[in-house]
Amino acid sequence: MLSDIERKVLRVIGNYSAGRRRTPTVDELCIKTGRNRGGVMTVLEVLAREEYIEWKRSEPDAMTVLEAWERKEQ
Repeated sequence: MLSDIERKVLRVIGNYSAGRRRTPTVDELCIKTGRNRGGVMTVLEVLAREEYIEWKRSEPDAMTVLEAWERKEQ
């Protein structure tokens, strides 16, 4: 289960990519979430580990959305 900030970032990424046909940069995520760069990077690491996005810390602005919404827990 995702935390509130993880869910928020995932929804921002999903909605942003659907509307603009590209994923947001880390700086754009900072603006939209009100978090600092380190906090956003930590959230992106969790989303990548949980396989919601493909993302590498070495290329912070390159991400691919695998699932735009949180999975239902069963």
